[in-house]
Amino acid sequence: MGFKTGDFPPVDTGTFLELPLRERMRVLALHWVEYGFGTPKMVHTIYLAKVLMLYMFGGVLVATLTSGAGPFWDVAHWWNAPIVYQKLVLWTVLLEAVGAAGSWGPLAGKFKPMTGGVLYFARQGAIRLRPWRRVPLTGGDARTPVDVMLYLGFLLSLLIALLAPGRTTAALLDALPDNTSGLIRPALLIAPIALYILCGLRDKTIFLAARGEQYLPALVFFAVLPFTDMIVAAKLLIVIVWVGAGASKFGRHFTNVVPPMMSNSPAMPFRSIKRAHYRDFPRDIRPSGVASFMAHVGGTTIEVITPIVLLFSTNRWLSLAAVAVMVIFHLFITSTFPLAVPLEWNILFAYLTVFLFLGFPNSKGYGVFDMSSPWLTVAIVAALAFFPVLGNLRPDLVSFLPSMRQYAGNWASALWAFAPGAEAKLNTLAHRPALNQVDQLEASGYEPVIAEITMQQTIAWRSMHSQGRGLFSLLYKHIPDLDRWTVREAEFACNSLIGFNFGDGHLHDFDLIDAVQRRVGFAPGEWIVVWVESQPIHRSTQEYMVVDAALGVIERGTWEVADAVEAMPWLPDGPIPHRVSWRREDVAGASPVRPDAAAQPAE
Repeated sequence: MGFKTGDFPPVDTGTFLELPLRERMRVLALHWVEYGFGTPKMVHTIYLAKVLMLYMFGGVLVATLTSGAGPFWDVAHWWNAPIVYQKLVLWTVLLEAVGAAGSWGPLAGKFKPMTGGVLYFARQGAIRLRPWRRVPLTGGDARTPVDVMLYLGFLLSLLIALLAPGRTTAALLDALPDNTSGLIRPALLIAPIALYILCGLRDKTIFLAARGEQYLPALVFFAVLPFTDMIVAAKLLIVIVWVGAGASKFGRHFTNVVPPMMSNSPAMPFRSIKRAHYRDFPRDIRPSGVASFMAHVGGTTIEVITPIVLLFSTNRWLSLAAVAVMVIFHLFITSTFPLAVPLEWNILFAYLTVFLFLGFPNSKGYGVFDMSSPWLTVAIVAALAFFPVLGNLRPDLVSFLPSMRQYAGNWASALWAFAPGAEAKLNTLAHRPALNQVDQLEASGYEPVIAEITMQQTIAWRSMHSQGRGLFSLLYKHIPDLDRWTVREAEFACNSLIGFNFGDGHLHDFDLIDAVQRRVGFAPGEWIVVWVESQPIHRSTQEYMVVDAALGVIERGTWEVADAVEAMPWLPDGPIPHRVSWRREDVAGASPVRPDAAAQPAE
């Protein structure tokens, strides 16, 4: 791999697209094992420059200049200043909400333009996805002038709170008598909190893009809690995020995540180590024992045990060791450049670990038992744990982000299949600032066949995860001539429609399909979606649905996670078993149906 030249799959571009889909997936999956996406080093350099200059340098500069905690080059002076911590959180929320942080650039499927976010969220008429149908005043799927005003007001309110000077409080001076920079004025946080919620109720995409499941509680703590309680509550928040994410990795899915993640890491130059994560490359690329060890010892165990140590330890050296472990943990994740590229989030969490647990150690009066009331502690823990618990029991009700299943492998997922030529219809969608990804690549100078193979690498990546085996099995079952069709990874494809993606199938569920269909009007049999929900923690199955965009849901059922995990990515032994629970009677696969067939109502 060169600086400007990536590792493109070694295929005959003149004939590769004529091969059966299974063979294409085999070739591309095997290539992924050793090279990942094959991204040029220049792309990773752009991300590093963005993180270093825009996020870290820009954030610290703004935080120190506006708070009096600077100068910014004097790290020893400001690293544990509470207002700097508050403002770095606000800075992160602002960049996430604008679309300049996570889910940005080519590694997130944004080639031209590289930014989604504000280009969609501030555009009247763009697709809007409400989180829950029963919330009043949230009907419709088009962004209205009110939605645009709420979003822009949210950004403005963040800027005001970010740029305003701090104010000291009695509680702060009691704890830190020498503090002169103060804290963000609670009154300035009322508008961001309210607009966070209002924007989220109108459009879940904005709430998830701004990482509201993690940063909204922090803003509430800043606004309503006295200083010591605020610090302890922040510790509870970060520990629940860690432990929730760690606990979600128990089960069969996460082991399948680690090998393709390591294969895609630019920080791992040794192909031998990459291959060691697979059982018997190139004959069997299911996860090896090394992958299981990395997943559940190097990952899950650290992410569950170390935060608990941090929360309760009063020993300086034990706390220092635990802080070092978690900082290294987040820096390691950053080095892998995971898809959706949440680099800023990982850098912030590395800083928060140092700030909270070394800057305000448990032994100095900032332990979990030092909160002003034990009932307040119980209430905060219950509130923070509510969505993770609900989301693991009823994943259909809660996005995987509030469920704290970050990169756990247990995702709602989908594949989109278009009849020959039908994908181009998406480019007729109004109020959309980007074309389909394959067209973005062509506009960036890629030859059409190179652009197409590049996009097929994303579905090969999906096939290496547990859900991919089940989704491809459904496609083979429902589309007899699938080799002729265009198959897309919905996670990538949806971001060109709504401006954001983060591994969450709830961003491209039936609501998005329905919204697109109303605007574009696919004919029956032109756009088939296979979609699966996350696995509930107490069940061994995942629930799927098959959707014809023109007709609605045509089949529902389940598959056993164990069957999906044990299958090879390209399904050489055929589709995995499915259990059909409901099927529309007048539809058989993707074959034509009666013109007068009644459409399935949106569910």
